[in-house]
Amino acid sequence: MALFYVAHRLFAAHDRAVGAYIASQLAEAAGADSVFLPFCDTDEENLVSGCKGRTLFELDCARLRRITGMIAVLHGPSLDDGVCMETGFAAALGVPIVVVTTDFQTYAPVPGGPGSVFADPLPEAIAAAVVRAHRLGPAGEHTGDRYRGFLEQNLPTIRAATAQAVATLLGTERESLPPARASPAISKLAYLEPSPYIADDMWAGVARELRARGWQVHTAQRLLAGTGTAGAARTDWAAATSAELAVVDTRGPETPPGAALITGACAATGRPVLAAHTGTWHTVADGREPNWRNLMIQYAVTARFSGTAGFTAAMDALPCAAT
Repeated sequence: MALFYVAHRLFAAHDRAVGAYIASQLAEAAGADSVFLPFCDTDEENLVSGCKGRTLFELDCARLRRITGMIAVLHGPSLDDGVCMETGFAAALGVPIVVVTTDFQTYAPVPGGPGSVFADPLPEAIAAAVVRAHRLGPAGEHTGDRYRGFLEQNLPTIRAATAQAVATLLGTERESLPPARASPAISKLAYLEPSPYIADDMWAGVARELRARGWQVHTAQRLLAGTGTAGAARTDWAAATSAELAVVDTRGPETPPGAALITGACAATGRPVLAAHTGTWHTVADGREPNWRNLMIQYAVTARFSGTAGFTAAMDALPCAAT
């Protein structure tokens, strides 16, 4: 039986509403029992568990391992790290992903350069299709209530994008991408995903440490000026899904999209992820243990570190990769 996953940001009512609308339309087309909507279908608000965040992570990952397709809602300059993790997880298993975005901006690595749908080209590179709802519909006749009129300009484009996403997903074969290997294709290859937001010397030290231990190193290239971002994104994804170890930077208000996607891919295929994370800020939701990051990132990461010395200690504690 087909099972489709709707991945969306959870933390605001309007995001949950968009996710629910997409899930309802997909269920209408594919069958009520063939759609999984996180938060709703795990009954997250009422779930009681001794370690609620981990329980939710395990429930979501169990569904992700069974799905035949995904619709992922990604919009805004800062893409939701939980959705990116789920998207990377699905892509690593060869699951077709249709991305829906409502962002009306495009992004370019240099002023005046060619634009892309997302600031990081990796989500677009691993998606079977991207559906944009980035323009308003035609103005209606609610001349006495301009706010209702504005609302009704937004809704038709969401409906149209949802219909297009559902039709595209149901018409897409599984394994739109080659699945990542459960056993690494290249032994002793480490993939490094530095932060697109924070420039420091730590990553040079991390690369030196890995090479001193006999590792080959691929550092993400797609966000560097002059690399040709679409091709570089595909090269980065190939390296990330072939590597035996990933080292990612999860610093920032939320985990950067690339780091979240790579973390999800590694979680799907059982490969370790070491995460740079120096902050002490935690989030707490009702009934949930404190989380240092989005729970999909927190429980997918093997270990976190701060600075080069912390990375060395994390490597020493990693039996399968510390030689």
